[in-house]
Parts: sequence; C-alpha cells; structure tokens
Amino acid sequence: MKFTVADLLDQLQTSEGQEVAKLEKAFKFTSKADQYALEMALTALQRLGILNRHAESGLLTRQQDHGLVEACLRCSSKGFCFAIREDGGEDIYIRDHQLNHAWNGDRVLVRITWEGSGRRSPEGSVQCVLERTTTSLLALIKQQGNYSVALPLDDRLLTTIYLPDFDTNCLHDNRVEDLAEVAIDCFPIGQYPAKGHVVRKLSLDGGIDADRELLLTKVHLQNRPATPRSTLRTPPAKRRRNLTYQPALLLRSWSRQKAPCLPAIHVLSHEGGVRLWLHAPAVAERINPGNSLDLWLRDRAESLCLGQVWQPMLSPTLGKACEFRVGEIQDAVSVCMDIEAGGEIRSWDFQLSTICPVSIVSPSALKKLAGRRPSARTLPVELRSLKDQLGQLEIMISAARLLHIAERQNGSIELDLPVPFLENLGDLIAAEPDRTWDSWSEPLDESEPQSILSRFIRAADHCWAKQMMSLQLPGLLLGNCAPDPCQLNDVTKTAIALELPIHLDEGEGELPSAAELAAAFAESPVCRVLNLQLRQSLPELTLRIYIQSHEHLETSKDEVDITQKKTEETSHFAKLSNSLRAPWCCPTIHYADLVNQQVIATLLNDGKDRPSVRCKDRIELGERGVEERVAWPLFSTGQAQKLENLLQERLVQHLNMRRRQARELRNDLVNMVQARAAKHVIGQKLAGVISGVQSYGFFVEVPPSMVEGLVHVSALSDDWYEYRSRQNRLVGRKNRRVYKLGDKVTVVITKVDPLRNQIDMDVVVDEACRSADEKNDNRRPLPVAVSDEV
Repeated sequence: MKFTVADLLDQLQTSEGQEVAKLEKAFKFTSKADQYALEMALTALQRLGILNRHAESGLLTRQQDHGLVEACLRCSSKGFCFAIREDGGEDIYIRDHQLNHAWNGDRVLVRITWEGSGRRSPEGSVQCVLERTTTSLLALIKQQGNYSVALPLDDRLLTTIYLPDFDTNCLHDNRVEDLAEVAIDCFPIGQYPAKGHVVRKLSLDGGIDADRELLLTKVHLQNRPATPRSTLRTPPAKRRRNLTYQPALLLRSWSRQKAPCLPAIHVLSHEGGVRLWLHAPAVAERINPGNSLDLWLRDRAESLCLGQVWQPMLSPTLGKACEFRVGEIQDAVSVCMDIEAGGEIRSWDFQLSTICPVSIVSPSALKKLAGRRPSARTLPVELRSLKDQLGQLEIMISAARLLHIAERQNGSIELDLPVPFLENLGDLIAAEPDRTWDSWSEPLDESEPQSILSRFIRAADHCWAKQMMSLQLPGLLLGNCAPDPCQLNDVTKTAIALELPIHLDEGEGELPSAAELAAAFAESPVCRVLNLQLRQSLPELTLRIYIQSHEHLETSKDEVDITQKKTEETSHFAKLSNSLRAPWCCPTIHYADLVNQQVIATLLNDGKDRPSVRCKDRIELGERGVEERVAWPLFSTGQAQKLENLLQERLVQHLNMRRRQARELRNDLVNMVQARAAKHVIGQKLAGVISGVQSYGFFVEVPPSMVEGLVHVSALSDDWYEYRSRQNRLVGRKNRRVYKLGDKVTVVITKVDPLRNQIDMDVVVDEACRSADEKNDNRRPLPVAVSDEV
C-alpha cells in the first residue's frame, strides 16, 4: 500500500465525516488496485472498532472512545517489549505472543488487557500497526535449506526475512554468511513470513568510511533524499535592530568541514551582573513553511556528526546564506538577557537583529588564556586575534560560571561522562552545545568553548519557554518526566553498598533526588561507574507541543475540546519536567529549533504591538512581562492558524524518532571506534574498573579508550560465583573472592565484535586485582549461602 494507517487516521480527524471518494483523492488513488487496498484497510479498521461507517451516507468517522492507546514499541534483545504511550501514561508491557508481528520502533494501537498493580506495569496487546519505522535494515545473509534468508543484526527484531531466488548469489565465495542492507518488501502477516531483497552488500573491514555506512544503515539513516530546488527568502529588514557595533564572538570547538554554524555571543558587565546577547542564525526567515525545501528539512530533522565527517541538516545554499563569518554582516534572531550576580535571569528581550562577528574563540585560545599570567606583556599566537576581546572573554567565562551555579541550585543533574579522546571520533569529542536528548548536563569546562556556549543556549531556551507560555503561543517544549523511583532506589542502594554517605529512609518513602545523588557521587573515588548507573535511570528528553489558547482562534466546540485536552497534557508534562526548554538557538542542527524560531520570527515581524493603528505607543513583544500589557489578539485568525499548522502530532513523533536515531548513531559510532581500538590490544594485560555487575558476569571499563567488555561467569573457573543483586557483587562460594562495582581488576581482551559492540574479557587473578575485602579476610574459606539479603 502507498499509505499507512496513521496517514488514513489523520484524514479522519473531523467529526463531520469523510467520503471514501475524498480519501481516494487525498491519496491520489486512481487504479483499482489502490482503491481495493484502501477498502481493505477501512474494513479492517471498522472491525477493530476504530472507524465508523454510516449505514446510509457511507461517511467515515473516527471512533473517539475505542479503548485503544497510541504508543511506540521499545523492545530489548532479551525479548521484553514495552509500548511507550504517546499521552505520557505508564508504559505497557507487551508479551511476545501479543505483538502481532509488530517490530521495535513501530507506532501501534494497544488495547490494555490488565491494569497492573504495585510495581508491575500494565499489560496489553497490539491491535494495529499505525506506522512501520523499519523499511530496510542491516542483516546477515544465510542459506537455510533451499532458501536465502536475512537475519537482522538488530537483536531487538526477532524475525527472519526470506529473500528471492536471485539474491542467493549475494554470498561471497559460498561463505556461510554475508553482510548486506535488506529492504522489506512485505511485512509478516498471519502465517506468512516477511519478505525482502538485498539492496547492497556491505563490508565489515573496509575502514572508517565503511563503518559509517554500516552504522547509518543500522539506524535507518542511509537514504537521505537530494536537495530540492527552491528559492530562499530575504529576511525582512523593517523591524531589525542594527547590532553590528557589538564585537560578537563565535565559540567553536567543532573544526571539521560542514560543521553547523552556532550562535554568536556578546557580553558586558551590567549593574553588578552581566548583560548577555545570544545571536542565532536567522534560518526560519529564509524558508517558506510547507514548501519543498521545508518538507525536505523536516524529513532530515537533524544534522549528523559522523566523527570526522558531517551530514548537515541544511542544504548547502541555505547553510551558506545563514552562516556567521568573521567580519561579515549577517541577519540573526537574538535575545538579550540580564543575569544577576546569583545567576538568575532578571529580564530578557527577544529581537531581530543584524550582527557582525569579530573573532572565533577556539579551545586552544581558552587554554592559553587560562594559563596566561595577568602581568604578562606578550600574547601567545592563539590569543592575538582576540587581543581586544580578552576582557569580554573573562566576563563571558564569569557569566557561564554564574549560570552553572544557578543550574545546580535549581536541581540540574550533572554527570561527568566525557567522550574518550580517540582520533577517529573527530568532532564527537567536543562538548555538545545543547544536548537535546539527555536530561543531564556535563560539568562546566572553561577551556571548552562549546561547554561555555551550552550554558547560554540552555538559558535562552528557558527564557523562550517562559515567554512562549506567558503569551500563549504555540511551540515545541523539550523536557522529561521524573525518574522512576524504583530505579533511583536501586542506584541509591548501590551507592550505600559502596559506603557512600547517603541516607535511605524506606519507612517514610523519601528518596534522594537524582541531582542529590549526582552531587554525592562527584565526591566518590568511583564517581564514573556510579554516574553510569545513574544515567541509565534518567529518562530521555522528549519534544511535546504547547498548544496555543483557543481564545486566539475561531474554532468549533470539538476543536476547543481537543485543544483543551492537549493543553492539559502539556501542562502535566511541564509540571513533571525538571528541565523544561523551548529550543530555538540551533536551527542549523535541529528542525525543532527551526520550528520555534519560526514562531519567534512571526511574533516579532507580524505580531500586533498595539491595539489599533490609531494608537501611537508600541510595545516590545519580545520583552519579559509584556503579557501584562497585551489585552488584544496578537495575530489575525489567518496568521494564528498558520502557526497552529506548523505543529502537528505527526511532526513531533517524527522529530522524536529522528532524535533517537541520531542519538543511537552517535553512541554506535563511539562504540565502534572504541571496539576498533580494543582490537589492537587483544591478549594484553590491561587495568580496568568494574562498571557493572550482573548474574551472568561483570563489565569492565578500560581506560583510556573507556571501552567496556564482559567477563562472563563461565570465565571465572576458579570458583562458583553467586550474584548478590542488592550489593551489586559476585561472591565466590569457597575462596570468598568478591567482584563488586568500582573494583580495580586486571583483564585480558580475548574477542572483539565491533559490529555488535561485544567485547569478551578474561580476568587476571593476582594480588594487584584482589578486592580489599579478600585481602583483609584471614578466615578459612567457607561456603556462602545463596541469598540476596544484605
């Protein structure tokens, strides 16, 4: 079929009903085969109780109360599947026989079969697949009897794909298996298996470029359509402020070609604090919403860093038009923030501007500045281009410190988990300027320009979130729900087992917050392994729509009810969020930022800044507190409707999916480079730290690459080891040897599988790696009882 169930349901949102002929016209179905496929889909949805067909008129309407929940499947390699609800409700556990051929990542409709109780999640069954996310995959090609089959490399896809006879020759030299990209031609239905064909053969040992192709295919980002032809708009100059007199600075740690342009910064001391301008590239004003270029950008959604290579989100022409370059005048979307001595933002003002950057601040310049003596008469080469801006640099670093302190006081979670310094990681080593997927931040590094810039970007995003909600403007919010208390409880018990001074009062049900745990871990000698444990318990940031108040629009009662419901969901999301932001500063990296920047530009260009044309007193719509002076609609009905049309649920679902894919790609690339580095030290004795303990063995992290491998219990041949889950340790029955989280051990890497990121290790038992408990234990070896008690 040329449409998905989600596409079909999107056409049936109105309560008036829809004719089948109009659906055929909307999907451009003219052939009888397409019309028959549509009729089959409509009949199936009727039987599921999702659609209603009026007996006389034949009009189709969507059943609002059909008892089904929209969700996205998240499966593990162990066969556990959960449906992550799109309405923010509790995750639903799906047993394997209730999946009905749905795959990991698919959007589905789930019927809850058991409501759950206590710590047990509700259970449900998949009734319908709304949208397939896996249309091609990375697979191993094998010969099974008379058939060639593709076995997905992603072990979360528990399926076998049958290939046509002409794909039998894809095996090189009659090898047992080969690696290839496989396109899905037919998904499994009933007793019929999935079918597909080989698109291209791939190499596992083709170097870093081949590794990138493998990983792009793994996360379904290998096919990015060509740039469409489109004419760029010229940003209007009517309401722009000329700020070219400001010596704005470009903070850049990325150095690879095609790296996205980042905001420019200007600071100065002001009334005991700091006045800071952040200038973002004016991307939104150059495109027409809904045209071919906008749809192309929406599909790409993210700029992808592939280490030493970038795949930018913007087209070459658009990227060049928006880029900030030293000494060149450029249009920008700016915010001016007044930061108090305590780090709180006292006021802000959003504005359209024209700027002219004067210099680039690089990591080497900041390092030289930190090591320079105040009385030194000469300047290092790295600082000569910044000779006139040294004072501004010092104020800028001071402003970053203030914001950093304020973030920590407001409950920000800070984890020190830097990317290892490996050459092939390229720009991935630099600090992320905005971290749109993690609900935690890295410590402030004053020698890293983008670490400093990240504080300013988060502050600007917070300001726009407050301005947007105060003016009841539509937009995208980025935040996360509270961490699962059960998982935080497990992390707390792990820390207590390592004798950290953390109080756990189970009787009163009070647990330390994630921020308090992170602060306590920072003082521990095993800080990194504890941070790794805490990171796994933190939910990722997600995008949600903030709906404009229905008072601005002429709407029907049904549309008002839907708007109110979505607004209530957003408000609930905002209350649970620890780091609510409305991202807009990096439209060169994320399409979500581009959407919010479109709203800002519309407000500042087209918003009504006075009640009528006869009133001479205008107000600044970008200032903080302006909502108290606005007693009239900011936009006409048509303009408000255009803003609403920017934000659709399908768009947010697509952007969240692209964000997860970009995150998986980044993590996979880091793991691949680490695994390649580990291949060079196979058989060598290496000092490492136990970073995780499970019943089947323990994981060891080896510096400096920080590669993590598994020592399986079967490799511990000197004794029978029992798993103590509450203490996060393995204990030998006879020799009483203990392997626990944070222990230093000596290991030997025995096997490396870079594609699956599986690294096998053996532990070397000697005096240097024995635990402290074992060294101090002079008792005779005794058997240890099987127990989970402390």
